Amino acid sequence: MESQLKGIVTRLFSEQGYYLQMQPDGTVGGTKDENSDYTLFNLIPVGLRVVAIQGVKAGLYVAMNGEGFLYSSDTFTAECKFKESVFENYYVIYSSTMYRQHESGRAWFLGLNKEGTIMKGNRVKKTKPCSHFVPRPIEVCMYKEPSLHDIDEKQRSRKNSGTPTMGTRKELNQDSTDHEGS
Repeated sequence: MESQLKGIVTRLFSEQGYYLQMQPDGTVGGTKDENSDYTLFNLIPVGLRVVAIQGVKAGLYVAMNGEGFLYSSDTFTAECKFKESVFENYYVIYSSTMYRQHESGRAWFLGLNKEGTIMKGNRVKKTKPCSHFVPRPIEVCMYKEPSLHDIDEKQRSRKNSGTPTMGTRKELNQDSTDHEGS
């Protein structure tokens, strides 16, 4: 029998005044339109306080790559896992379970800026409104457990971390350029 997970269909409302949305082409951003179908997300529990965030309409997962860029993925990978933490004032913050600052170990968060644009994860601070979301649950659903395709290999070869679908950015093969001159 397939393992079933109890998750929720929800809208994620940012303290900045936007709903997180995923368009049919996988573009992630914010909108003021609370009735948009594109603002509906499946929050699927995949670990202890760890969720997969899947756009209901697009059927794609929100993911963060090793440079802190958000992208959408049609397969569930380790980059699609976000730790869900409750911040003070009942806001919920979502951080990448895979990536964080090298030196400080500070987590990388999902965030929307004042214009409703997605921010780079390593630019988002958990104390700032850009990272604060209020889940507005619509219904509880049962989900099939997302399968982790050869996830161990992915963690070993960090090189081909997902290509963002937002722009036509070049390959993101170089790991990070922070430590070149050191």
